[in-house]
Amino acid sequence: MPGGLLTDLYELNMAVSYLRRGMTEPATFSLYVRDLPRARGFLVAAGLEACLDFLEGFGFDEDELAYLASIGFEERDLAELRALRFDGEVWAVPEGTVVYAAEPILEVTAPIAVAQLVETSLLNRVTLHTTLATKAARYVLAAQGRDLVDFSFRRTHGTQAAMAVARASAIVGFVATSNVEAARRYGLVATGTMAHSFVEAFPSEEHAFRAFAEDHPDRTTFLVDTYDTLNGVRTAIAVARELGLEERLGVRLDSGDLDHLARETRRLLDAAGLERARIFASGGLDEHEVAELVRAQAPVDAFGIGTQLGVSADAPYVDTVYKLVEYAGRPVMKLSAAKTTAPGRKQVWRRPVGEHADVLGLRDEDGPAGWTPLLEPAMAHGRRTRPDPDIPAIRERFRADLERVPAKARRLQHAERVTVERSAALRDLTAEAREDALDRAGIGGPRASD
Repeated sequence: MPGGLLTDLYELNMAVSYLRRGMTEPATFSLYVRDLPRARGFLVAAGLEACLDFLEGFGFDEDELAYLASIGFEERDLAELRALRFDGEVWAVPEGTVVYAAEPILEVTAPIAVAQLVETSLLNRVTLHTTLATKAARYVLAAQGRDLVDFSFRRTHGTQAAMAVARASAIVGFVATSNVEAARRYGLVATGTMAHSFVEAFPSEEHAFRAFAEDHPDRTTFLVDTYDTLNGVRTAIAVARELGLEERLGVRLDSGDLDHLARETRRLLDAAGLERARIFASGGLDEHEVAELVRAQAPVDAFGIGTQLGVSADAPYVDTVYKLVEYAGRPVMKLSAAKTTAPGRKQVWRRPVGEHADVLGLRDEDGPAGWTPLLEPAMAHGRRTRPDPDIPAIRERFRADLERVPAKARRLQHAERVTVERSAALRDLTAEAREDALDRAGIGGPRASD
Protein backbone atom coordinates (compact mmCIF):
# COMPACT_ATOMS: atom_id res chain seq x y z
CA MET A 1 0.00 0.00 0.00
CA PRO A 2 1.47 3.41 -0.93
CA GLY A 3 0.79 4.84 2.52
CA GLY A 4 -0.48 8.34 1.69
CA LEU A 5 -2.86 8.09 4.64
CA LEU A 6 -0.01 7.51 7.09
CA THR A 7 -0.31 11.14 8.07
CA ASP A 8 -2.34 13.42 10.31
CA LEU A 9 -5.53 14.92 8.94
CA TYR A 10 -4.26 18.46 9.28
CA GLU A 11 -1.44 17.63 6.84
CA LEU A 12 -4.07 16.69 4.23
CA ASN A 13 -6.08 19.81 4.98
CA MET A 14 -3.02 22.00 4.40
CA ALA A 15 -1.90 20.08 1.30
CA VAL A 16 -5.28 20.49 -0.37
CA SER A 17 -5.27 24.23 0.31
CA TYR A 18 -1.76 24.53 -1.17
CA LEU A 19 -2.79 22.62 -4.28
CA ARG A 20 -6.01 24.58 -4.83
CA ARG A 21 -3.98 27.78 -4.89
CA GLY A 22 -1.25 26.51 -7.17
CA MET A 23 1.36 26.62 -4.40
CA THR A 24 3.76 24.05 -5.82
CA GLU A 25 7.12 25.74 -5.24
CA PRO A 26 9.78 23.80 -3.37
CA ALA A 27 9.76 23.91 0.41
CA THR A 28 12.52 22.78 2.74
CA PHE A 29 11.63 21.31 6.10
CA SER A 30 14.23 20.58 8.77
CA LEU A 31 13.74 17.63 11.13
CA TYR A 32 15.63 17.90 14.39
CA VAL A 33 15.28 17.44 18.15
CA ARG A 34 14.34 20.64 19.91
CA ASP A 35 15.85 19.62 23.26
CA LEU A 36 17.36 16.45 24.68
CA PRO A 37 15.65 14.29 27.30
CA ARG A 38 16.78 15.15 30.80
CA ALA A 39 19.09 12.14 31.21
CA ARG A 40 20.71 12.39 27.79
CA GLY A 41 23.88 14.22 26.79
CA PHE A 42 23.73 13.12 23.17
CA LEU A 43 21.54 11.27 20.67
CA VAL A 44 22.33 8.65 18.04
CA ALA A 45 20.65 9.45 14.71
CA ALA A 46 18.75 6.48 13.31
CA GLY A 47 15.75 5.71 11.12
CA LEU A 48 17.00 7.26 7.88
CA GLU A 49 16.71 4.07 5.82
CA ALA A 50 13.14 3.56 7.00
CA CYS A 51 12.37 7.15 5.97
CA LEU A 52 13.85 6.66 2.50
CA ASP A 53 11.84 3.45 2.04
CA PHE A 54 8.67 5.38 2.87
CA LEU A 55 9.48 8.29 0.56
CA GLU A 56 10.29 6.08 -2.41
CA GLY A 57 6.88 4.43 -2.15
CA PHE A 58 4.86 7.50 -1.21
CA GLY A 59 1.52 8.01 -2.97
CA PHE A 60 -2.23 7.36 -2.74
CA ASP A 61 -3.99 4.27 -4.06
CA GLU A 62 -7.64 4.16 -5.05
CA ASP A 63 -8.84 2.69 -1.75
CA GLU A 64 -7.15 5.51 0.14
CA LEU A 65 -8.67 8.12 -2.16
CA ALA A 66 -12.09 6.53 -1.77
CA TYR A 67 -11.76 6.84 1.99
CA LEU A 68 -10.83 10.51 1.67
CA ALA A 69 -13.94 11.03 -0.47
CA SER A 70 -16.02 9.43 2.29
CA ILE A 71 -14.81 11.96 4.86
CA GLY A 72 -15.49 15.01 2.72
CA PHE A 73 -12.59 15.60 0.33
CA GLU A 74 -13.81 16.79 -3.07
CA GLU A 75 -13.10 15.09 -6.39
CA ARG A 76 -10.90 17.96 -7.58
CA ASP A 77 -8.74 17.45 -4.50
CA LEU A 78 -8.58 13.70 -4.99
CA ALA A 79 -7.41 14.20 -8.58
CA GLU A 80 -4.52 16.34 -7.32
CA LEU A 81 -3.61 13.89 -4.59
CA ARG A 82 -3.73 10.95 -7.00
CA ALA A 83 -0.86 12.41 -8.98
CA LEU A 84 1.41 13.12 -6.02
CA ARG A 85 4.72 11.30 -5.61
CA PHE A 86 7.82 12.21 -3.67
CA ASP A 87 10.27 13.44 -6.28
CA GLY A 88 12.27 15.74 -4.03
CA GLU A 89 15.59 15.56 -2.23
CA VAL A 90 16.77 14.58 1.22
CA TRP A 91 19.94 15.64 3.01
CA ALA A 92 20.66 13.75 6.20
CA VAL A 93 23.28 12.79 8.73
CA PRO A 94 24.19 9.11 8.22
CA GLU A 95 22.70 6.66 10.67
CA GLY A 96 24.91 6.04 13.69
CA THR A 97 26.02 9.68 13.84
CA VAL A 98 25.97 11.36 17.24
CA VAL A 99 23.80 14.49 17.18
CA TYR A 100 22.84 17.19 19.64
CA ALA A 101 19.83 19.44 20.15
CA ALA A 102 18.85 21.70 17.23
CA GLU A 103 21.08 19.85 14.73
CA PRO A 104 19.13 18.64 11.68
CA ILE A 105 18.90 14.87 11.43
CA LEU A 106 17.45 15.28 7.97
CA GLU A 107 16.12 18.00 5.67
CA VAL A 108 13.49 17.44 3.01
CA THR A 109 13.01 19.63 -0.08
CA ALA A 110 9.98 19.00 -2.30
CA PRO A 111 6.87 20.80 -3.56
CA ILE A 112 5.25 22.09 -0.41
CA ALA A 113 2.16 19.85 -0.45
CA VAL A 114 4.27 16.69 -0.66
CA ALA A 115 6.84 17.91 1.85
CA GLN A 116 3.98 18.66 4.24
CA LEU A 117 2.26 15.30 3.80
CA VAL A 118 5.32 13.22 4.65
CA GLU A 119 5.96 15.04 7.95
CA THR A 120 4.10 12.67 10.27
CA SER A 121 5.66 9.47 8.98
CA LEU A 122 9.17 10.89 8.95
CA LEU A 123 8.82 12.12 12.53
CA ASN A 124 7.40 8.77 13.57
CA ARG A 125 10.33 6.83 12.16
CA VAL A 126 13.13 9.12 13.29
CA THR A 127 11.63 9.47 16.78
CA LEU A 128 11.36 5.71 17.31
CA HIS A 129 14.72 4.69 15.87
CA THR A 130 16.69 7.56 17.41
CA THR A 131 15.12 7.03 20.83
CA LEU A 132 16.01 3.33 20.76
CA ALA A 133 19.52 3.72 19.33
CA THR A 134 20.31 6.31 21.99
CA LYS A 135 19.05 4.09 24.81
CA ALA A 136 21.07 1.16 23.44
CA ALA A 137 24.17 3.35 23.26
CA ARG A 138 23.87 3.99 27.00
CA TYR A 139 24.07 0.24 27.61
CA VAL A 140 27.19 0.11 25.46
CA LEU A 141 28.76 2.80 27.64
CA ALA A 142 27.71 0.93 30.78
CA ALA A 143 28.96 -2.50 29.64
CA GLN A 144 32.49 -1.28 28.84
CA GLY A 145 33.15 -3.95 26.24
CA ARG A 146 31.12 -6.82 27.66
CA ASP A 147 28.69 -8.45 25.27
CA LEU A 148 25.11 -7.17 25.03
CA VAL A 149 22.16 -9.06 23.56
CA ASP A 150 18.74 -7.65 22.62
CA PHE A 151 16.03 -9.55 24.54
CA SER A 152 13.30 -6.93 24.11
CA PHE A 153 10.91 -8.46 21.53
CA ARG A 154 8.18 -9.50 23.95
CA ARG A 155 8.06 -6.12 25.71
CA THR A 156 8.15 -3.64 22.83
CA HIS A 157 5.11 -1.67 21.71
CA GLY A 158 4.37 -3.83 18.68
CA THR A 159 6.33 -6.04 16.33
CA GLN A 160 7.64 -3.18 14.18
CA ALA A 161 9.08 -1.57 17.28
CA ALA A 162 10.77 -4.88 18.06
CA MET A 163 12.39 -4.87 14.62
CA ALA A 164 13.53 -1.30 15.22
CA VAL A 165 15.08 -2.22 18.57
CA ALA A 166 17.02 -5.13 17.09
CA ARG A 167 18.43 -2.98 14.30
CA ALA A 168 19.09 0.10 16.47
CA SER A 169 20.88 -1.92 19.14
CA ALA A 170 23.00 -3.65 16.49
CA ILE A 171 24.20 -0.38 15.00
CA VAL A 172 25.61 0.73 18.36
CA GLY A 173 27.32 -2.55 19.18
CA PHE A 174 24.95 -5.20 20.55
CA VAL A 175 26.31 -8.56 19.41
CA ALA A 176 23.06 -10.51 18.95
CA THR A 177 19.27 -10.50 19.22
CA SER A 178 16.65 -13.00 20.31
CA ASN A 179 14.40 -11.73 17.48
CA VAL A 180 14.73 -14.35 14.76
CA GLU A 181 13.07 -12.33 12.00
CA ALA A 182 15.26 -9.33 12.74
CA ALA A 183 18.32 -11.57 12.60
CA ARG A 184 17.22 -12.85 9.20
CA ARG A 185 16.29 -9.47 7.78
CA TYR A 186 19.30 -7.52 8.99
CA GLY A 187 21.99 -10.20 8.96
CA LEU A 188 22.35 -10.30 12.75
CA VAL A 189 23.32 -13.13 15.08
CA ALA A 190 20.26 -14.87 16.57
CA THR A 191 20.67 -16.18 20.08
CA GLY A 192 18.52 -17.68 22.82
CA THR A 193 18.55 -19.89 25.87
CA MET A 194 15.51 -21.53 27.48
CA ALA A 195 12.55 -20.43 29.60
CA HIS A 196 11.61 -21.39 33.14
CA SER A 197 8.59 -23.16 31.68
CA PHE A 198 10.94 -25.55 29.87
CA VAL A 199 12.58 -26.51 33.15
CA GLU A 200 9.22 -26.82 34.93
CA ALA A 201 7.79 -29.08 32.23
CA PHE A 202 10.33 -31.87 32.89
CA PRO A 203 10.38 -34.30 35.84
CA SER A 204 13.46 -32.51 37.20
CA GLU A 205 15.89 -29.72 36.47
CA GLU A 206 18.47 -32.34 35.53
CA HIS A 207 16.11 -33.91 32.96
CA ALA A 208 15.44 -30.51 31.43
CA PHE A 209 19.12 -29.57 31.20
CA ARG A 210 20.06 -32.93 29.72
CA ALA A 211 17.31 -32.74 27.08
CA PHE A 212 18.30 -29.23 26.06
CA ALA A 213 22.01 -30.06 25.91
CA GLU A 214 21.39 -33.21 23.88
CA ASP A 215 19.26 -31.32 21.37
CA HIS A 216 21.40 -28.16 21.18
CA PRO A 217 24.96 -29.20 22.03
CA ASP A 218 26.58 -26.36 20.09
CA ARG A 219 24.61 -23.59 21.84
CA THR A 220 23.87 -24.74 25.35
CA THR A 221 23.12 -22.08 27.94
CA PHE A 222 21.41 -23.34 31.07
CA LEU A 223 18.85 -21.13 32.84
CA VAL A 224 19.76 -21.96 36.42
CA ASP A 225 17.44 -19.91 38.66
CA THR A 226 14.09 -21.69 38.29
CA TYR A 227 14.28 -23.27 41.75
CA ASP A 228 17.58 -22.53 43.49
CA THR A 229 20.26 -20.72 41.52
CA LEU A 230 23.45 -22.26 42.89
CA ASN A 231 21.94 -25.73 42.97
CA GLY A 232 20.98 -25.12 39.35
CA VAL A 233 24.60 -24.26 38.59
CA ARG A 234 25.73 -27.54 40.17
CA THR A 235 23.16 -29.44 38.10
CA ALA A 236 24.34 -27.70 34.94
CA ILE A 237 27.94 -28.66 35.76
CA ALA A 238 26.96 -32.29 36.28
CA VAL A 239 25.11 -32.44 32.94
CA ALA A 240 27.95 -30.68 31.11
CA ARG A 241 30.44 -33.18 32.50
CA GLU A 242 28.20 -36.14 31.69
CA LEU A 243 27.82 -35.04 28.06
CA GLY A 244 31.35 -33.76 27.64
CA LEU A 245 30.27 -30.18 26.95
CA GLU A 246 32.96 -27.53 27.03
CA GLU A 247 32.56 -25.32 23.94
CA ARG A 248 29.86 -22.66 23.68
CA LEU A 249 28.66 -23.49 27.16
CA GLY A 250 27.05 -20.98 29.48
CA VAL A 251 24.73 -20.41 32.41
CA ARG A 252 22.14 -17.67 32.66
CA LEU A 253 21.29 -15.79 35.85
CA ASP A 254 17.88 -14.11 35.62
CA SER A 255 17.06 -13.04 39.18
CA GLY A 256 18.42 -12.35 42.62
CA ASP A 257 21.64 -10.67 43.72
CA LEU A 258 23.46 -10.92 40.41
CA ASP A 259 26.79 -9.73 41.79
CA HIS A 260 26.91 -12.39 44.52
CA LEU A 261 25.45 -15.12 42.32
CA ALA A 262 27.85 -14.39 39.46
CA ARG A 263 30.85 -14.67 41.80
CA GLU A 264 29.63 -17.94 43.30
CA THR A 265 28.75 -19.31 39.87
CA ARG A 266 32.21 -18.44 38.55
CA ARG A 267 33.80 -20.18 41.54
CA LEU A 268 31.79 -23.36 40.95
CA LEU A 269 32.46 -23.40 37.21
CA ASP A 270 36.18 -22.84 37.61
CA ALA A 271 36.44 -25.51 40.30
CA ALA A 272 34.79 -27.94 37.87
CA GLY A 273 37.33 -27.15 35.16
CA LEU A 274 34.81 -25.15 33.12
CA GLU A 275 36.81 -21.92 33.00
CA ARG A 276 35.57 -21.17 29.48
CA ALA A 277 31.89 -21.41 30.40
CA ARG A 278 30.28 -17.98 30.17
CA ILE A 279 28.00 -16.30 32.68
CA PHE A 280 25.04 -14.51 31.17
CA ALA A 281 22.96 -12.06 33.26
CA SER A 282 19.46 -10.79 32.53
CA GLY A 283 16.31 -9.80 34.40
CA GLY A 284 15.01 -6.32 33.59
CA LEU A 285 18.39 -4.62 33.83
CA ASP A 286 18.70 -0.92 33.12
CA GLU A 287 21.99 0.67 32.12
CA HIS A 288 22.73 1.84 35.66
CA GLU A 289 22.48 -1.72 36.99
CA VAL A 290 24.76 -2.95 34.22
CA ALA A 291 27.25 -0.20 35.03
CA GLU A 292 27.15 -1.08 38.73
CA LEU A 293 27.91 -4.76 38.02
CA VAL A 294 30.77 -3.78 35.72
CA ARG A 295 32.22 -1.31 38.24
CA ALA A 296 32.09 -4.04 40.90
CA GLN A 297 33.94 -6.37 38.51
CA ALA A 298 31.23 -8.99 38.80
CA PRO A 299 32.27 -11.94 36.58
CA VAL A 300 29.47 -11.48 34.07
CA ASP A 301 30.48 -12.09 30.46
CA ALA A 302 27.30 -10.90 28.73
CA PHE A 303 24.03 -9.15 29.49
CA GLY A 304 20.58 -9.82 28.05
CA ILE A 305 18.70 -6.53 27.82
CA GLY A 306 14.93 -6.50 27.46
CA THR A 307 12.16 -4.28 28.76
CA GLN A 308 14.17 -1.23 29.75
CA LEU A 309 15.72 -1.08 26.27
CA GLY A 310 12.63 -2.06 24.29
CA VAL A 311 10.56 0.88 25.49
CA SER A 312 13.46 3.21 26.42
CA ALA A 313 11.82 3.24 29.82
CA ASP A 314 13.44 6.33 31.32
CA ALA A 315 13.09 8.48 28.18
CA PRO A 316 10.50 6.92 25.86
CA TYR A 317 10.59 9.67 23.25
CA VAL A 318 12.66 12.53 21.91
CA ASP A 319 11.23 15.96 21.14
CA THR A 320 11.49 15.77 17.36
CA VAL A 321 10.09 18.60 15.23
CA TYR A 322 9.74 19.18 11.48
CA LYS A 323 9.86 22.86 10.66
CA LEU A 324 9.56 24.85 7.44
CA VAL A 325 12.82 26.77 6.93
CA GLU A 326 12.50 27.88 3.30
CA TYR A 327 9.66 28.25 0.79
CA ALA A 328 10.00 29.30 -2.83
CA GLY A 329 13.56 30.46 -2.15
CA ARG A 330 12.51 32.62 0.81
CA PRO A 331 13.99 31.78 4.24
CA VAL A 332 11.24 31.52 6.85
CA MET A 333 11.16 31.12 10.62
CA LYS A 334 8.79 30.76 13.55
CA LEU A 335 8.91 33.28 16.41
CA SER A 336 6.79 31.47 19.02
CA ALA A 337 8.05 31.79 22.58
CA ALA A 338 10.55 29.01 23.42
CA LYS A 339 9.94 27.49 19.98
CA THR A 340 11.78 29.87 17.67
CA THR A 341 13.22 28.18 14.59
CA ALA A 342 16.27 28.98 12.46
CA PRO A 343 15.76 29.77 8.76
CA GLY A 344 17.45 28.33 5.69
CA ARG A 345 18.84 24.99 4.56
CA LYS A 346 21.39 23.80 7.10
CA GLN A 347 24.71 22.06 7.45
CA VAL A 348 26.52 20.93 10.58
CA TRP A 349 30.33 20.87 10.82
CA ARG A 350 32.31 18.76 13.26
CA ARG A 351 35.99 18.76 14.20
CA PRO A 352 37.68 15.70 12.67
CA VAL A 353 39.56 14.91 15.90
CA GLY A 354 39.13 15.58 19.58
CA GLU A 355 36.07 16.34 21.67
CA HIS A 356 33.86 18.62 19.69
CA ALA A 357 31.48 21.54 19.83
CA ASP A 358 29.74 21.52 16.49
CA VAL A 359 28.95 24.49 14.27
CA LEU A 360 25.46 24.83 12.80
CA GLY A 361 25.39 26.90 9.64
CA LEU A 362 23.92 27.22 6.15
CA ARG A 363 24.29 24.51 3.58
CA ASP A 364 25.81 26.73 0.91
CA GLU A 365 28.44 28.39 3.12
CA ASP A 366 31.99 27.23 3.68
CA GLY A 367 32.47 25.59 7.05
CA PRO A 368 35.48 25.92 9.33
CA ALA A 369 38.67 24.81 7.58
CA GLY A 370 39.30 21.11 7.99
CA TRP A 371 35.98 20.36 9.68
CA THR A 372 33.66 17.59 8.44
CA PRO A 373 30.14 18.36 7.14
CA LEU A 374 27.64 15.92 8.65
CA LEU A 375 24.63 16.20 6.36
CA GLU A 376 24.98 14.34 3.06
CA PRO A 377 22.70 13.93 0.03
CA ALA A 378 20.58 10.84 0.68
CA MET A 379 17.91 11.21 -2.01
CA ALA A 380 17.55 13.18 -5.25
CA HIS A 381 14.57 13.25 -7.62
CA GLY A 382 12.79 10.87 -5.26
CA ARG A 383 15.43 8.12 -5.39
CA ARG A 384 18.28 7.11 -3.13
CA THR A 385 21.65 8.52 -4.07
CA ARG A 386 23.57 5.52 -2.70
CA PRO A 387 23.00 1.92 -1.58
CA ASP A 388 21.92 1.35 2.00
CA PRO A 389 25.01 1.04 4.24
CA ASP A 390 25.42 -2.26 6.06
CA ILE A 391 25.16 -2.48 9.82
CA PRO A 392 28.89 -3.05 10.44
CA ALA A 393 29.68 0.18 8.58
CA ILE A 394 27.09 2.10 10.62
CA ARG A 395 28.49 0.58 13.81
CA GLU A 396 32.00 1.75 12.97
CA ARG A 397 30.73 5.28 12.34
CA PHE A 398 29.01 5.26 15.72
CA ARG A 399 32.11 4.03 17.53
CA ALA A 400 34.27 6.71 15.96
CA ASP A 401 31.71 9.41 16.79
CA LEU A 402 31.21 8.22 20.37
CA GLU A 403 34.93 8.62 21.08
CA ARG A 404 34.62 12.32 20.30
CA VAL A 405 31.64 12.97 22.54
CA PRO A 406 32.80 15.04 25.51
CA ALA A 407 33.11 12.97 28.69
CA LYS A 408 30.55 15.17 30.44
CA ALA A 409 27.97 14.32 27.78
CA ARG A 410 28.70 10.57 27.93
CA ARG A 411 27.85 10.33 31.60
CA LEU A 412 24.91 8.03 32.42
CA GLN A 413 23.89 10.36 35.24
CA HIS A 414 23.96 14.15 35.33
CA ALA A 415 25.01 14.36 31.69
CA GLU A 416 25.81 17.89 30.55
CA ARG A 417 24.65 19.29 27.24
CA VAL A 418 26.97 20.17 24.39
CA THR A 419 26.48 23.73 23.15
CA VAL A 420 26.23 23.93 19.37
CA GLU A 421 27.58 27.16 17.96
CA ARG A 422 25.90 29.02 15.09
CA SER A 423 27.84 30.39 12.17
CA ALA A 424 27.92 34.13 11.48
CA ALA A 425 26.03 33.53 8.22
CA LEU A 426 23.22 31.72 10.03
CA ARG A 427 23.01 34.43 12.67
CA ASP A 428 22.77 37.10 9.97
CA LEU A 429 20.10 35.20 8.04
CA THR A 430 18.14 34.67 11.24
CA ALA A 431 18.10 38.40 11.91
CA GLU A 432 16.92 39.13 8.36
CA ALA A 433 14.24 36.42 8.45
CA ARG A 434 13.01 37.70 11.79
CA GLU A 435 12.55 41.19 10.40
CA ASP A 436 10.69 39.74 7.43
CA ALA A 437 8.45 37.61 9.67
CA LEU A 438 7.53 40.61 11.79
CA ASP A 439 6.71 42.61 8.68
CA ARG A 440 4.47 39.80 7.39
CA ALA A 441 2.74 39.74 10.77
CA GLY A 442 2.03 43.46 10.40
CA ILE A 443 4.22 44.33 13.35
CA GLY A 444 6.92 46.09 11.37
CA GLY A 445 10.28 45.73 13.06
CA PRO A 446 11.63 44.55 16.37
CA ARG A 447 9.27 44.68 19.30
CA ALA A 448 10.23 46.73 22.33
CA SER A 449 10.10 43.65 24.56
CA ASP A 450 12.73 41.81 22.47
